[in-house]
Amino acid sequence: MAILEIKDLHVSVATDEGPEPILNGVDLTVKGGETHAIMGPNGSGKSTLAYSVAGHPKYEVTSGEVLLDGENVLEMGVDERARAGLFLAMQYPVEVPGVSMSNFLRTAATAVRGQAPAVRHWVKEVKQAMADLEIDPAFAERSVNEGFSGGEKKRHEILQLALLKPQMAILDETDSGLDVDALRVVSDGVNRYKGANPEIGIMLITHYTRILKHITPDFVHVFSRGRIVESGGPELAERLEEEGYVRFTGKQEPAGAGAGN
Repeated sequence: MAILEIKDLHVSVATDEGPEPILNGVDLTVKGGETHAIMGPNGSGKSTLAYSVAGHPKYEVTSGEVLLDGENVLEMGVDERARAGLFLAMQYPVEVPGVSMSNFLRTAATAVRGQAPAVRHWVKEVKQAMADLEIDPAFAERSVNEGFSGGEKKRHEILQLALLKPQMAILDETDSGLDVDALRVVSDGVNRYKGANPEIGIMLITHYTRILKHITPDFVHVFSRGRIVESGGPELAERLEEEGYVRFTGKQEPAGAGAGN
């Protein structure tokens, strides 16, 4: 089983005024088979953590380590991280005009798996995965995310998860912008993949607790001011739903139903 180790991670982002520190010493270990929920108020650095691990060039790691099975992720390119088994479902999936979903998915699967999947098996695999996520088959020939609703974009992210079969998945506010039905479908997709691949490690980043009623975490971590300030089991999420983040931020901000940014 894979092990993702984040050790004393410090990250800055470029601004017009110069580098601005966002992460201030993050320590976290996610083992295969575990689901870790990362919760916290808006602006606390949760998405920065996701994009830094994935290799987004906007974020500069100033110190610390990120290891996947003992290998230094920070020395890998973005494509190398994906081939090593890392996956990021983005909070705001980008549109890729002119590239069909079918071509995008098969190209990505070929790059990650190291060889092109057999056409007949691949077509069957994609059709089944799309059906599981209640995605209209016609979407296969549409440009990636172009004109998609928020829910359709998030289903496409989980479709990628199902087809690319990573060892370690980072889901960045996958519940953001979803209505009740879309949240159910997306959560079922994550649970279905984990059920078929119990060795996967999941880092589930969320602002609210509603997705945790569908995807049960093994551990819950509270993020505030760029670091983890408290950890616990699922009961910590229940406490956050009742109390919000006021004891971490000094101001009331609920962790209950709704969608964060």
